[in-house]
Amino acid sequence: MRKVVAAITAVATAVCLAGCGGMMESDEKAYSPEESMKELEAYYSEIAPIQTEPPLDIYQTEDEVTVLADIDTFPIVVTGNGQVDIEVAAATEMSAKAPDDWMVEAAESFNRQGLTTSGGRTASVSVRKITSGEVLTYMSEGNYRPDVYAPSNSAWGEMLSASGFKVKKLADRIAGNTAGILMEKKTYEDYKSKYGEVTVKGVLEASLAGDLTFAYTNPYTSSTGLNILTAMLASFDEKDPLSPEASQKLLDYQRQSPPVAYTTSVLREQASKGIIKAMVMEEQAYHNTPELKNFVYTPAGIRHDHPVYTFDFVDSEKQEVAEMFTEYCQSDKMQKLAEDKGFNLHDDYKGQESGLDGAGYISAQKIWKASKDGGRPIIAVFVSDVSGSMDGLPLNSLKESLLASSKYIGSDHYIGLVSYNDQVYIDLPIEQFDATQRAYFSGAVKSLTASGGTATYSAVLVGLKMLEDKAKEVPDAKLMLFVLSDGDANTGVKLSRTVSIVGGLDIPVYAIGYNLNGGSAEDQLKELSSVNEAALINAGSEDIVNQLRNLFNVQL
Repeated sequence: MRKVVAAITAVATAVCLAGCGGMMESDEKAYSPEESMKELEAYYSEIAPIQTEPPLDIYQTEDEVTVLADIDTFPIVVTGNGQVDIEVAAATEMSAKAPDDWMVEAAESFNRQGLTTSGGRTASVSVRKITSGEVLTYMSEGNYRPDVYAPSNSAWGEMLSASGFKVKKLADRIAGNTAGILMEKKTYEDYKSKYGEVTVKGVLEASLAGDLTFAYTNPYTSSTGLNILTAMLASFDEKDPLSPEASQKLLDYQRQSPPVAYTTSVLREQASKGIIKAMVMEEQAYHNTPELKNFVYTPAGIRHDHPVYTFDFVDSEKQEVAEMFTEYCQSDKMQKLAEDKGFNLHDDYKGQESGLDGAGYISAQKIWKASKDGGRPIIAVFVSDVSGSMDGLPLNSLKESLLASSKYIGSDHYIGLVSYNDQVYIDLPIEQFDATQRAYFSGAVKSLTASGGTATYSAVLVGLKMLEDKAKEVPDAKLMLFVLSDGDANTGVKLSRTVSIVGGLDIPVYAIGYNLNGGSAEDQLKELSSVNEAALINAGSEDIVNQLRNLFNVQL
């Protein structure tokens, strides 16, 4: 049983894996809610989950586990070898793979120049690929100290300054870009005929009227998400975007809006399948995504011109190299390269100021965090794989990350835990996540051990039954299932029947696949998580802490 407890750590995805084995086989079909509940009741009786007794962890402390993964989770994509080498923390739209690799090419070109400082020492640049929001998190909550910061927009620099860092802006712009609203062409034409020009205010009006479903991304990590969030607040109250009136209107909007997307890639995938007809995106990403050619882009909010910052803790010689590299990025040759990569396309757009300073942006994030669920409580169950393949590092990493990430779960939510190997265990019945429930949760997670087979879909159905039962006690709650697993199911209920039940119940399943490398396990997790437009996240032992932290920050 202790081994079963280990499943909790898989908290985010076990449920998604393979559908093998067989309790009851049937052809996949669409179920009504009533049919799904009838099937769920029958399966639950057959599965007969075992109730365990979680220990109460009275010694838990917030400092006990690492909340942030090692900074090297975010890779160095260019390594300089000069006598004076600076590290640039660069936004992912210019530090990833082509065509999102403008700064990678700029840094490599700079390093080939053989430039020297005024003191005669060779200069070079190293580039770390990391989201703008994660830099803020790692600098304010950790010990990360890059020499240069190149975020998507100026809001992040202002937020760092408000967080106590002495920043020095080296440039307002090195690669021009905008963020905005993307609409499918037919949706765009219908909107224009009724509401006129595309604006954030108009989109919100259309959404509240039921004429449009508008999706956006996590404002804690996504520059576009933060930009559009603050534009929304400004549209609710132009004089004071942080006013109680603006906060209440955001809460009202969130009651009927779709869940905030975990990443832009999730939005892109849903849009390509025709599920989402209006969403946020940066212009450069839109330009480089041919699958979205039937969408119309309209810029909104502040510009995303990739300002450059350095800090007072950076020595004078490195600051000199930072200035040299910034000037190099602004050269005609590098600006032409930026155009080739999809930047500098909409220079006529001047931007719409948010009316917020750094402290205001931080406050806006907090307002969103408090209102993102529309005032509705969340009931969530974590389903974790504690089969034999999870033994050792996988289970240890997941336990640590689950404990760390749980700090992002609000005390007004209701949380339960299921683990599984050959058998399914209810390690923690669903209760409000107060101090006592947190202590039981911590104790259950720490007790997890791994062994045996993999009855993923049986465990999923147990989790669903727990959610439905608790929903009878907590009216108007949002139900969610989080599952984590590292491999194919090899016993228990089949995937096809599980998918039908999940679809009929309309409960999103967020799957975190552990060290997936393609194949059937990943395909099945994706199928399960896509039933109700949730997400599949492929994580490794190095970054599972961050993956869960960001997922919980968005959803819980």
